[in-house]
Amino acid sequence: MGRAKNYAVAASGQWTDAEEGRRRLPSGEVHAWEPGMNQTVCGLSLSRSQLSRFAGVRWPDILPESGGAADRVQRVCPRCASVAGRRGADARPRWQRVDPRP
Repeated sequence: MGRAKNYAVAASGQWTDAEEGRRRLPSGEVHAWEPGMNQTVCGLSLSRSQLSRFAGVRWPDILPESGGAADRVQRVCPRCASVAGRRGADARPRWQRVDPRP
């Protein structure tokens, strides 16, 4: 079985949190991104889409139910969320066969 990937965040905007020592945090639309790659998990080019990279912010930290760095996140990319994982109150249950054929 493969090792779980740790996705970072790419976002359409940024803001600085004065309480945490002027740390850059993502805002606007956020996407999952693997450090070392030039595109998001859903296939958007970082430079052409004008997305900023946030290597220090992990994917679970930007989900609205987590709090933390999600204060100014307006939209989470659904395609990135399906790949990187989104388990929360608004997540659909995992697929499960109810009545399997014999």
